[in-house]
Amino acid sequence: MAIDHGAPSAAGVPAQVARGGGLPLGAVRRVTAEPAVSAGRIKVRAALEELDRIAAFVLDVGRRAGLSESALYRLRLAADELATNIVMHGYRGRPGEIAVEAAIEPERLWVRFQDDAPAFDPHQGMRPPELDAPLSERRIGGLGVYLAVTAVDEYRYELVAGRNVSTLVMLLPGRGGSSRPPRSRGGDDEPTAE
Repeated sequence: MAIDHGAPSAAGVPAQVARGGGLPLGAVRRVTAEPAVSAGRIKVRAALEELDRIAAFVLDVGRRAGLSESALYRLRLAADELATNIVMHGYRGRPGEIAVEAAIEPERLWVRFQDDAPAFDPHQGMRPPELDAPLSERRIGGLGVYLAVTAVDEYRYELVAGRNVSTLVMLLPGRGGSSRPPRSRGGDDEPTAE
């Protein structure tokens, strides 16, 4: 597995920006006192056999950010569900790639998934699972997406130049983030994709 840890240039500016290449994929719209530190990126085939590589990458990033075991579990759950959904329902057995990138900021870490499968916004039509209904009466599907979106502190979806871009965010307690229960929410300070 090749992991690009995206080392910044000597001036502390990401190499892509220093070369005049525009904002790197990890750029954020808001200005922070301390910039995001790239935690790496991987590209994998859109295949179920690659899920372990994605999980190992996500867990490594979470550990480097200092997430608790509970938060690591939630982040991996969200990443597993999202990647599985991309493979099974996005590409549907067709060849493709999933790019996974991560960065650690002072108050949070984020993991971004990008793919070229048909557009799919997990928020569209998402309803909480019917846990009180008997199994025979529950609708099929949707639980994995619900788990992915609600397991993390923030979830974002964008369609950028025909690509699905999903970002999972975990707040970092003790670094200005909170330790509140996970939930999905919106806002303007999301990492942008190119």
